[in-house]
Amino acid sequence: RAIRATVAAQPSCLTQAPRLTMKLLFIADPLESFKTYKDSTFAMMREVAARGHELMACGPQDIMWQRGGRVTAYVREFTLTGDPHAWFAARQQAPDEIPVALADLGAVVMRKDPPFDSEYFYATHLLEQAEREGAKVFNSPRALRDHPEKLAILEFPQFIGPTLVTRDVADIKRFHAEHRDIILKPLDGMGGMGIFRVGPDGLNLGSITETLNKGGAETVMVQKYLTEITKGDKRILVIDGVPVPHCLARIPQGSEIRGNLAVGGKGVAQPLSARDREIAEAIGPILAKRGLLLVGLDVIGDCLTEINVTSPTGFQEIAQQSGFDVAKVFIDALEAALMR
Repeated sequence: RAIRATVAAQPSCLTQAPRLTMKLLFIADPLESFKTYKDSTFAMMREVAARGHELMACGPQDIMWQRGGRVTAYVREFTLTGDPHAWFAARQQAPDEIPVALADLGAVVMRKDPPFDSEYFYATHLLEQAEREGAKVFNSPRALRDHPEKLAILEFPQFIGPTLVTRDVADIKRFHAEHRDIILKPLDGMGGMGIFRVGPDGLNLGSITETLNKGGAETVMVQKYLTEITKGDKRILVIDGVPVPHCLARIPQGSEIRGNLAVGGKGVAQPLSARDREIAEAIGPILAKRGLLLVGLDVIGDCLTEINVTSPTGFQEIAQQSGFDVAKVFIDALEAALMR
């Protein structure tokens, strides 16, 4: 990797300034892939820039550690242009990114989309080492590892519907016989990928199970089909333990059973129901204490179905439809966390 610049250590904040100013690194998918009209990470970046902070970006593949040194990322410094098409201007392009020790930055925001595969797992270990060196990372790398998005709901059985986690075909057949209408999904999916519904006739249950569990080699999640999905799969954002007052109901369209925006669901912002708030206020503070500054709870009807911790979305849709500025509240919380 060619290096054309040397990075001096930077203070995490300028205490003489009337307001905290710092360099923020976003670890995310490539900037060129962003859909800025709906991307929550872009909404965060826009708020960061509005406060005078400096923006940097890299991917997990750009993080490295070597004995005798600190965890370092090869980053691009960039600014926002205001142009919806060419929305950023980067000072560096591959392979000339600059090396920066994560501990020298004001904050590191981990926003890489799933899948939560081995490389994501390894990245959390590098980020945890950076924390030991003094870096401030959000969400906490250890908490990311400890809360896989499908399985994290198992800790809160009082809020979930009938659910089975197994790789065994017989268990799945038994669950279907009991509940008749079920949803099957892989544990590492996102955006509605790999989700199947099997109705009372059991049509294709065997084939779907074989596809998802890869002949018994991989574990899958099976849940009772919740008819309330027709009213939306609600994304409830929780920031530092406090729920955003509006959720985003992602409503399936046409014959689709999935409400995910990535597969054409319609996003409708609406106030939290009493049950939504009950779930969020019970779970939010617990997760916040573990280092999860931002969490996205998925609720169908009265049932919690997933806990999203890697890159929860919905910022822009909620802000545009309700007027509640989610990005502002999130960056407020991040700045406050840095002062603790």
